[in-house]
Amino acid sequence: MMMSMQDKIEGIMESVRKHHDLYRNALPMIASENVTSKTVRMLLASDLSHRYAEGEVGARFYQGCKYIDEIEEKAIVYAKELFGAEHVNVKPISGVNANIAALFALTASGDNIMALSVPEGAHISHAKYSVPGIRNLKLEDLPFDSTEMNIDVDAMKREIKAKKPKLILFGASLFLFPHPVQEARAVADDVGAKILYDGAHVFGLIAGKRFQDPLREGADIVTSSTHKTFPGPQGAIILCKEELKAEIDEAVFPGTVSNHHLHHVAGLAVTLVEMMQFGEEYATQIQSNAKRLAQYLYEQGFDVLCEHKGFTESHQIAVDVRSFGGGDKVAKDLEKANIITNKNMFPYDKAPENPSGIRLGVQELTRLGMKESEMHAIAALIKRVVIDEVDENRVKDEVIELKNNFCHVHYCFDEGDAYENPIL
Repeated sequence: MMMSMQDKIEGIMESVRKHHDLYRNALPMIASENVTSKTVRMLLASDLSHRYAEGEVGARFYQGCKYIDEIEEKAIVYAKELFGAEHVNVKPISGVNANIAALFALTASGDNIMALSVPEGAHISHAKYSVPGIRNLKLEDLPFDSTEMNIDVDAMKREIKAKKPKLILFGASLFLFPHPVQEARAVADDVGAKILYDGAHVFGLIAGKRFQDPLREGADIVTSSTHKTFPGPQGAIILCKEELKAEIDEAVFPGTVSNHHLHHVAGLAVTLVEMMQFGEEYATQIQSNAKRLAQYLYEQGFDVLCEHKGFTESHQIAVDVRSFGGGDKVAKDLEKANIITNKNMFPYDKAPENPSGIRLGVQELTRLGMKESEMHAIAALIKRVVIDEVDENRVKDEVIELKNNFCHVHYCFDEGDAYENPIL
């Protein structure tokens, strides 16, 4: 029997309802996600989501954009103020899109660049099969110290001098500690290299002045998505020096973006205002929660990386779980208990299918109001699943009980229910 149109639509709605229910009752610990404020969610459903505004503020190719101009201009002004940037572009629709634009602006086909490898923490957009490959760049690995889980500074300087790259790309997907931007700057100047910093994961910590300040440390361009530690709508942003304004803007439009997502720009503008007010408090609590959760997991018997240097300075924690079956098994077992995280490669891994580790992020839990005492409870729940091998359904009941006290968004002007959706 063929399904009716209404049945098909209802099937989609039911899947969305189930997704909402899952996250209302789960501990969201994916390090690349966050929840927006109620105001931002309202803007994402506004008429802006239907419209086009190709071109620049005040010089659009369509009519009907005068209020869109106001919104985009505000987003640019607020971003300049929050990050101390000389120039801002809010048109990129994803972090990868921002990286593509930046690499097209700063490099030519055949140029040498240096970045981390994926097993050492790089985002996939830094790898030869992604953006560097699209641009036909010659990619060299930045030297990495797996004990410190960071770039080897002295080896980096030697490699920059020897290989004379056109571009040095910092930033990572597994990003525990600040990267040596300042240390690279003088060497980069000696060989004529630009520095690009992909701040996607730590952008909210940068906004809250709790990680590093890549622009002040010497980065020419900062790219970032806007929905990880920075708790805005999905999208991206580019900050750069004034001297690179023309190259960046042309690489974004018409280079890699036709129409940008206008409802996301409005949501970004609001989130920038929220972070001006609450960013330092929020970032401080994220760091405290991450350090505390890492310490509690370590005390429970987990192999948490970098114990000798306080585990982390970001929102992320890296845990080697080879002794418990590997990252794939552990992440799936935790999901059965409504603890949502992801498997993750470490420098000594060769294949991504079942890597050594899991990556935990606390930014969304923090946004929902959790603090140090909840980190202690979460560490105990993770231990019950992974080490004690307690039935996941029993642990799930405890997870639901804990999470139901933390379903409202904090560090914003309207602390509403994160999962409220009157349509559903």
